[in-house]
Amino acid sequence: MITLQDCQQLDATDPLRPLRELFSIPPGVIYLDGNSLGAMPKSAAARAAQVVTQEWGRDLIKSWNSAGWFHLPQRLGNQIAPLIGAGQDQVLATDTTSINLYKVLSAAISIAKQDSPQRRVILSERSNFPTDLYIAEGLCQAQGFTLKLVEPEEIDAALDGDLAILMLTHVNYRTGAMHDMAAVTAAAHAAGALVVWDLAHSAGAVPVDLLGAGADFAVGCGYKYLNGGPGAPAFLWVNPKHSERFWQPLSGWWGHAAPFAFIPDYQPAPGITRYLCGTQPMVSLALLECGLDGFKAAETLGGMAALRAKSLALTDLFIALVEQRCHGHGLGLATPREHAKRGSQVCISREFGAYAIVQALIARGVIGDFRAGDGAAHKDILRFGLTPLYIGFEEVWNAVEQLRQVLESAEWQRTEFKWQNAVT
Repeated sequence: MITLQDCQQLDATDPLRPLRELFSIPPGVIYLDGNSLGAMPKSAAARAAQVVTQEWGRDLIKSWNSAGWFHLPQRLGNQIAPLIGAGQDQVLATDTTSINLYKVLSAAISIAKQDSPQRRVILSERSNFPTDLYIAEGLCQAQGFTLKLVEPEEIDAALDGDLAILMLTHVNYRTGAMHDMAAVTAAAHAAGALVVWDLAHSAGAVPVDLLGAGADFAVGCGYKYLNGGPGAPAFLWVNPKHSERFWQPLSGWWGHAAPFAFIPDYQPAPGITRYLCGTQPMVSLALLECGLDGFKAAETLGGMAALRAKSLALTDLFIALVEQRCHGHGLGLATPREHAKRGSQVCISREFGAYAIVQALIARGVIGDFRAGDGAAHKDILRFGLTPLYIGFEEVWNAVEQLRQVLESAEWQRTEFKWQNAVT
């Protein structure tokens, strides 16, 4: 039987506990939605003011040089690189995840057409994040490819001679299930296919080793576990063996070899820089840097290995407490129990009422979110992201206690919790 005192003792001995002081979390709030939007670093407001009032307001256009604006996508990319197992000058912080996926998937299609023109299938999971599937669907229509969707257990059987590209999200947004990146990439390569990974629910939460896995392309999100702020720039990575094989399709001036030569024809920049497109949003990039500074602070406390260990301990605790204290209320576990197959979130399934239960929890100051099922095969999901940079063990206890009370009192059945907002 796990007690509140057990959780308090875990907090008292947690070497990562000081990192919480880097973030602004409202009093009385237990924030378990960092897998959707990370908490605000305390440094973010002052940094935004500095960019607006000094770098823009005082120094004006000089700041492209004096404040280092022009090279910020590369500099932040180099800060992200160690978190995803990439090398220096291989990552860019730029644009959105959807736009970056369009770029790298287009490049992968170009490589596939050249190397294996008979292969015309892009394979993904049916439960992949929808924007990834939408981008792939549009490119397939434009390029004469076919998008094939399967269940996770069907991936191996679908690695056949027609497959050009395997496109997967490393950690599933809906369940928290995590792929074995190295094994999946090796199997796809053995079948003659390229692999594109979406790291939106991985980067900053679980260790990733793109180079070690031999991956081909990757994209990811800046505003989830990287805490870059709403709509923060995303990132992309291209294996160096592919980076100069083709232009990316959005051949804008920032990706030109000499952007200020202003010549009429496009000449792509060397390496990863060619994956830039247009002028970048400096305020947003500056805020992303505040989020990345949290990982600099974590390096002295064990880095990603320590964050992963705490993440697993938090999610183990959450699962155990739900099963211990909320038994008999129709809850199921959608997230894998096995550590090697779990990201940094716990997803609880329920036949009905999941949305209202989440809303009742939010009213009590426990913020998670809801994901709808897709018919008989999948139930609705109560989703809780446990960000090891700022979530503590006592908070997990208190969150589950609030869940228990919401269920036992049937508070979630109140009318105000059933009206569905635009963002769930």
